[in-house]
Amino acid sequence: MTGAPAGDAPAKINLFLHVTGRRADGYHLLDSLVVFAAAADRLRAAPSDTLSLSIDGPFAAGLGADDDNLVLRAGRALAAHTHPAPAGAALSLHKALPVASGIGGGSADAAAALRLLAALWRSDTGEKRLAAIALGLGADVPVCLASRPARMGGVGEVLAPAPAIPELGMVLINPGIALPTAAVFAARDAGFTPPAILPPAWPTAAAMAADLRHTTNDLEPAAIRLCPPIAEVLAALTASPGCHLARMSGSGATCFALYDTPAAAKAAAAALARPGWWSWGGGLHRPR
Repeated sequence: MTGAPAGDAPAKINLFLHVTGRRADGYHLLDSLVVFAAAADRLRAAPSDTLSLSIDGPFAAGLGADDDNLVLRAGRALAAHTHPAPAGAALSLHKALPVASGIGGGSADAAAALRLLAALWRSDTGEKRLAAIALGLGADVPVCLASRPARMGGVGEVLAPAPAIPELGMVLINPGIALPTAAVFAARDAGFTPPAILPPAWPTAAAMAADLRHTTNDLEPAAIRLCPPIAEVLAALTASPGCHLARMSGSGATCFALYDTPAAAKAAAAALARPGWWSWGGGLHRPR
């Protein structure tokens, strides 16, 4: 599909995740600061008479290109709101991010599909309607549409501007174990955490990490009980030279660490590489 329009689906990282309450319907209310790493899946779209999806890449085996795939669901949902009705698209997903790993890979892929197909089909769907379609696909899909730092509230659909994020480096490590979100929430300790208090900006990665140490990922203890290797990953990250903060992202099992620069993070990721672990080091995603 060389030459077809393409878009990144960057990894979504929860720098903290507070469970602040629970709605009557059982959904948990959250407070989180989200950034996007330059680590990303890649989606291409080409004109076609039908809507189809092919998948390749190191984590392709963990996904099926069936009707329930979020990318195809995003395409069908957008098509239903596009006039005149689009013919279709041949979608090709390069799956570089691990599946069920707490970094929003499926949501990011769905958001990339909405962006690409809206352009390909010249969709008349407005920004607000596109966000509503995204929310119908999953609570994390709206924040992935813009792939910019954001403060997330509600079940994930209430978005506000993030504090200004300084230049920094980030390492991501997954111990090679998929961890279903529902299982982690079910194992979560009782109780809730108030929303975090954050400044409007941070001058350095070290200053940001110092403030983030006053926050938590409320799902981390439960995830470690279900997947003990997470604790090993966190210990390795914390002990690495230059690490300012190490924490699990989302519902796990991927963990992140913050460093002063992308170069420092790349060096740390190389030093931390182990058989069976997926590791990546670099900077943050910069939307074009």
